[in-house]
Amino acid sequence: MDTSFCIDALEEAIENFGGPEIFNTDQGSQFTSEEFTGVLKANEIAISMDGKGQWVDNVFVERLWRSVKYEEVYLSAYDTVLDAKQAPGKYFTRYNTKRRHQGINGMTPDMLYNETVAKKAA
Repeated sequence: MDTSFCIDALEEAIENFGGPEIFNTDQGSQFTSEEFTGVLKANEIAISMDGKGQWVDNVFVERLWRSVKYEEVYLSAYDTVLDAKQAPGKYFTRYNTKRRHQGINGMTPDMLYNETVAKKAA
């Protein structure tokens, strides 16, 4: 993967949303380059890298993207590129607010989050 693409995306995200406290990634060459880590250091963002060969670190994200593909992308015939670009956002809204999840006892992620926040506040 081209390092410049990753650096451009990182800089755009920082400009639009601010920098996170910690940036976690794998040890791909685009993320370990001096140019990429330099942007993180310049923005005082802590760097966390998964160990080499730690495939299990990505299991949850890979499972999420599988759901996006099978529940949205593969079932849709988008009329425009804009529709295709907007579809994941709509999917994630549905995923978090309406879609009940077996792994969290039939709750939506929003329900679980709100319940957790309420318990911490009490």
